[in-house]
Amino acid sequence: MDVFSDVIAALRTGRPRSALTERRGPWRTEAADFPGAAFHVVLRGTCRLTLPGEEAELSAGDAVFLPHGSAHVLDGDSTVLLSGSYELDMARAHPLLAGFPELVHVPSRQGPHPSLHAVVALLGDEFRAPLPGTDAAVPLLLDLLLLYLMRVWYERPHGGGTGWCRALADPAVGRAVHAMHDHPSRAWTVADLAAVAGLSRAAFARRFTSLVGRPPLTYLTWWRLTLAAQLLRSSDAPLAAIAQRIGYASQFAFAEAFRRAYGTAPGRYRKELGA
Repeated sequence: MDVFSDVIAALRTGRPRSALTERRGPWRTEAADFPGAAFHVVLRGTCRLTLPGEEAELSAGDAVFLPHGSAHVLDGDSTVLLSGSYELDMARAHPLLAGFPELVHVPSRQGPHPSLHAVVALLGDEFRAPLPGTDAAVPLLLDLLLLYLMRVWYERPHGGGTGWCRALADPAVGRAVHAMHDHPSRAWTVADLAAVAGLSRAAFARRFTSLVGRPPLTYLTWWRLTLAAQLLRSSDAPLAAIAQRIGYASQFAFAEAFRRAYGTAPGRYRKELGA
């Protein structure tokens, strides 16, 4: 799995929520802060989205993505709106998510996004005329929508030019990040990762920290425990197996590291948040 997909899968918790609403006449909706990400897609009509310091005029086919679940207001006349939200582990937000602005507006008239528009059309069909399997199809389509919304911003020149997105685009640091994601159980050292990156140890450590926002081994620990949390939520794998998969020599060492990061034992975390 590529790093971008890794991050999305690890941050997602619970099932996405969505609804199709048709509003007639002047209307106004206020949305409170949400611990995750939210989106709106205008299927018909127009409306205005506002949040502190920003405003977007939306017309049919436009999509907006709020990566940080910021409070916002929607105003419009006659509008058909597809809206939803994704629960994300905001307590351990990935640098990728931190690099996103408060609002990502994807106008239908601005550049071709056929995959995004195709998913929106499929979601609209499922809501308008539910068929056998709709309950299974909608969460899958919402996951695709999240991916495409994030990808649209990531592929913009200004979007990929700073922060963690720039780290992935950097040939040296990108190779090291991919290596850690591909082999989290390996006993990586900074020297090992520098060799993968093709840099000296000192030069690699400086470059990685500057782009990613944390030192290489700090990021590695963060990623290992984030992956462990995902496995605890989504599988019934024994704790010893999870510990081995993410590079801990013993279940005890894993449990101690997890408790320091999450404030609770792995078993309790699974009981409270597991599927």
